[in-house]
Amino acid sequence: MDGKLVTLIGGGGFLGRYVAQALLKRGARVRVAQRDPRQAFFLKPLGGLGQTQFVAADVTRPETIVRAVQGAAAVVNLVGVFGNDAQRIHVDGARAVAEAATDEGAALVHVSAIGADVNGDSLYARTKGAGEGAVRAAAPHATILRPSTVFGREDQFINRFAGMIATLPVVPVLRGAARFQPVYVGDVAQAAVTALDDEETYGGRTFELGGPEVLTMLEIHQRIAQHVGRTPRLLALPDAVGGLLASLPGTPISTDQWKMLGHDSVVSSHAEGLSALGVAQTPLDAVAPGWLVRYRRAGRFGLIQHAR
Repeated sequence: MDGKLVTLIGGGGFLGRYVAQALLKRGARVRVAQRDPRQAFFLKPLGGLGQTQFVAADVTRPETIVRAVQGAAAVVNLVGVFGNDAQRIHVDGARAVAEAATDEGAALVHVSAIGADVNGDSLYARTKGAGEGAVRAAAPHATILRPSTVFGREDQFINRFAGMIATLPVVPVLRGAARFQPVYVGDVAQAAVTALDDEETYGGRTFELGGPEVLTMLEIHQRIAQHVGRTPRLLALPDAVGGLLASLPGTPISTDQWKMLGHDSVVSSHAEGLSALGVAQTPLDAVAPGWLVRYRRAGRFGLIQHAR
């Protein structure tokens, strides 16, 4: 990737920042394209002089995507959303990115999700599935990555639960038996860079990305509690109660997200995964303690006392 220009659509987001860092380390030039590029300026010091660029782009406005990919050797579409804009972003937006990349002759990595299915019962699953179809139609050469739940220092999954566990004496657990295969954000970023670096080998293929462990929602909570040194009561809620909560306005989970939790986010037995891309799987326990320490009593000092 040395010297090549790579456009990251949504490059200032959680996953995007790791893809950007991996590319910068490889000597690539990175163009971060998103609605408000100022939100990604924190990436600028990570590259050398002139190695990073920032442009305003919106996947719902195809003309801005065309400008964002001009001159790029590769493109990564990292944009995703929950809610009513899913059709415009996951399907129409993905199509716009794929068409622009194809017209430019650029390699393309499209980030989807495990569970993407045009016949799924959640809007998220249906639009992610339709988005994959739109990408394949416009860019048959694209590599599609389907990660399970992605974890890392800035995530909104592990950190959300850690915050609850650190402050509540009783923590409700929704869909306690739902299974996940959490994958480290750095591994997903490396998978994207590997696919870009060898389009001849990886182009046109779909990979499902998961970590080395399959954990239930309850087990994830238990693991987090162990790492932050807390012992709240973990209360697995009956599905009837969870479904009711999801239907109420102002709750942390939407009805669509509730439907998604009804399906395991686990790599299929027949799917190609991280190993097919030559990327080792990073266990949650190997990296999570490094940032979850802030949820411990007395922070790092609490960790030192615990070690004693």
